[in-house]
Amino acid sequence: MKTAPLANSPSRRQALQTLALPAATAALSPWSALAQTGALPLEQVKFICGFPAGGTADINCRRIGDKITGSNYSRNGAMVDNKTGAGGRIAVDTVKAAAPDGSSLLLTPYSMMVIYPHTYRTLSYDPFKDFAPVAMASVLSFGLAVGPMVPAMVKTVKDFVAWCKANPERANYASPAAGSSPHFLGAQLSLNTGVAMQHVPYRGSVPGIADVIGGQIASMFTPHGDFLANYRGGKLRILAVSGKARSVFTPEIPTFAEQGFPELTIEEWFGFYAPAKTPVNVVAAANAAINAALKDKSVIEGLGMQGLTPVGGSSDDMAKEMRRLYEYWGPIVKRVGFTADS
Repeated sequence: MKTAPLANSPSRRQALQTLALPAATAALSPWSALAQTGALPLEQVKFICGFPAGGTADINCRRIGDKITGSNYSRNGAMVDNKTGAGGRIAVDTVKAAAPDGSSLLLTPYSMMVIYPHTYRTLSYDPFKDFAPVAMASVLSFGLAVGPMVPAMVKTVKDFVAWCKANPERANYASPAAGSSPHFLGAQLSLNTGVAMQHVPYRGSVPGIADVIGGQIASMFTPHGDFLANYRGGKLRILAVSGKARSVFTPEIPTFAEQGFPELTIEEWFGFYAPAKTPVNVVAAANAAINAALKDKSVIEGLGMQGLTPVGGSSDDMAKEMRRLYEYWGPIVKRVGFTADS
């Protein structure tokens, strides 16, 4: 029979020191105990959004954030913090620097993660190293709409291209931002048809749409959900949508592919990200809570009012989709020749 070690024996002292080491290490950092144990649920979480209240990104945060209450991820609904500016990059940087404990998640369109690395010579973050994908939230397609500057006889994309060719001084299109997906949609249409179209960047969809309706600019590429109210009010005409299929919100509008422009089939999703090194079980809990929220009827209806369709899915699928889109957008950005410094 083995004899237990004496109270002050070397072996007992060594055992006590070994047991004490994790506690001493945890005390060195305010978040480390949570990060190491992944204690759940959290009392309160914060969704960081890089765009103003009322926009599509913000709507994702608020609709989904309300429905994570009482989940294994958070006891309460998410607070929304709009860190606007720098085309969404301020919010990205905020979450990069946040404690990796699941208490702060970034909600962003994928542009910041898969297009910006190609358009900015230097970025303060690495999308693949500084973040842990959590879940895709919703997806949208873009639309091409025209206003009163363009004659009513223009009903298709080919009609619009022909009109632009015949009216080069008015051949222009707005987008919600330089370097955005809608900007590159318009640039590709111009390049692929050989018809010069001047790009006019705006600060968001609202001012651009106002100028289309007012006849100051011919057309605009932007999320088609942003056109819906004015389209239904007869103030502008949507010529095409960029989805793989027609939008359930405007089933009468054909896709670009249906009209002979399959290269303009682009859908953009919003996704949630945690800081790198967030515990796997915390990411999994956040993923489960977000997926459950996306199945809630009120969330589906609320997103639908903005032309958004819930997505969800696993964090692994999101990571794979990020990599695919990063590779997809590289050649397009290079061909268009746009950089954020240009």
